Amino acid sequence: MTTAFLFPGQASQLVGMGKDLSEAYPVARQLYEEADDTIGFSLSTICFDGPMEELSKTSVTQPAVFLHSVVCARLLSEQGVEPSVVAGHSLGEYSALVAAGVLDFGAALQLVHRRGELMQAAGSQRPGAMAAILGVDDEQIVGLCEADEGVVVAANFNAPGQIVISGEADAVARVGVAANEAGAKRVVDLLVSGAFHSALMVPAADELATQLQQASFSAPRALVVTNVSATAETDPQRLQQLLIEQMTAPVRWTDSVKAVVGTGVTGAYEVGPGAVLKGLVRRIDRALEVRSMGTAQELAELGPEVTGA
Repeated sequence: MTTAFLFPGQASQLVGMGKDLSEAYPVARQLYEEADDTIGFSLSTICFDGPMEELSKTSVTQPAVFLHSVVCARLLSEQGVEPSVVAGHSLGEYSALVAAGVLDFGAALQLVHRRGELMQAAGSQRPGAMAAILGVDDEQIVGLCEADEGVVVAANFNAPGQIVISGEADAVARVGVAANEAGAKRVVDLLVSGAFHSALMVPAADELATQLQQASFSAPRALVVTNVSATAETDPQRLQQLLIEQMTAPVRWTDSVKAVVGTGVTGAYEVGPGAVLKGLVRRIDRALEVRSMGTAQELAELGPEVTGA
């Protein structure tokens, strides 16, 4: 069986995430302790006990979801489950790069922590908005964004008929109205701290780019389908450049899933908290079966347990 690992992004967080893993598996507990030491505060406590208000801050959410995903990937590896291809949704691309051996865990955690801080700050300095639009073709939404006089773009191509737009609040609102007039089933305002994957993130992207350029990128041991190219990549320098572009470029998730399927995988795991990607994949290609892999129970159901506590 050839397997894909799919890694979720921001908005998959929940209080209690990873607590069962840390209690059941020493390697998980070790990674949480290492993360706390690396970023200088008790991320594990916020993940395990909340409060949700703190966990939902972009500067906390991003390292929290990343860490949970890396822990799950490490535990899968301990059970002999390795991916032939990886992909991550926005933030999840960092988890994917660690799973593929491109980025070192500690270095990636520092990058993700800084990414979250910069995106949160950018959202405070230049507030924006995001909205999910359901039931309108991608091309129509792109056209509506281009026709608007403000800063607004199609930011996430999540699944057929499900696009997220991002930009200045007034522009997002206008495109939402236009989408309703074009026959949208629903337009849903998203609770976010900034206009992610839009030009409003340029200051954050520029600062993070400096750190990404200094980071060490190794050759991947699995194919990496990136958000920006939506194709399977193997060159570490190209992976570095695509990650630099990622913060202000759209997340091409629909095309990414199609590219993953095109590699010939016979199954996939959603590695990390929640089941958001499982739902999106079902709308993109029902032939690809995705199993959630984010809890101790789900890992135990694979077969013999990893070395238990």
